[in-house]
Amino acid sequence: MPPSPLRESDDLYLDLLKRVLTRTLFAAEPDADQDNLHRFVGQHIKHYQQGGAISMLPLARFDQLQAAIRAVVADDVPGDLIETGVWRGGATIFMRAALEVYGCRDRRVWVADSFEGLPEPDPEKYPREAESFRSAAMTKFYNHLAVGLEEVRANFAAFGMLDERVRFLKGWFKDTLPAAPIERLAIMRLDGDYYESTMDALTNLYDRLSVGGYVIVDDYGEDAWTYCRKAVDDFRAARGVVEPMVRVDKPCSYWRKER
Repeated sequence: MPPSPLRESDDLYLDLLKRVLTRTLFAAEPDADQDNLHRFVGQHIKHYQQGGAISMLPLARFDQLQAAIRAVVADDVPGDLIETGVWRGGATIFMRAALEVYGCRDRRVWVADSFEGLPEPDPEKYPREAESFRSAAMTKFYNHLAVGLEEVRANFAAFGMLDERVRFLKGWFKDTLPAAPIERLAIMRLDGDYYESTMDALTNLYDRLSVGGYVIVDDYGEDAWTYCRKAVDDFRAARGVVEPMVRVDKPCSYWRKER
């Protein structure tokens, strides 16, 4: 189904929604492309975690997500939308809102998270991730990104986006994704942070992704604290995925399934 013709008010609404979700109406966002990791983490904690934002996505990633949603609707790529690792739910709230703006009534948004925080990585297999998991920033300020299901549901309701087309998958990805009642996907946005969470999502969801669909990997470029890139590269090599990775910003990249 082609998207409804965009009105100026639709663009204004989606732009306003991005800025409300990211707390950038009156404040500048941290620069995800800067090289000083220590400075960036401090700015990131202050702006997002302590500042009350609903999403930690930079605006560039929201712009790419919006473009992907519009593309799959315009090209009639069948399937639902999912994010694996949602924090306070901002990106999935935006997914649901964008579908509404584009007049798309036949797709669901899947909200997949433990709603209990990140799983503890195996320190022998994934020492970089284990060190990050135990760090002061992750334990003291980020609380391992734990946000409860009821808080995320309340955030959806606050934006008027909580309805039967929003489905929640609570639990570790290795347990919830294999049997998730998802037939087809058009967009899979992966924000599980670590190797195993990323691989669980790819292994269990990629075969359900329609040709023309998008795989968006939030932490593909975050080599200082995660093996997310290795998980993606390992999966692509094992499955013979040759579509090029497209950079959104320093941490985030995506590809569009061609076959």
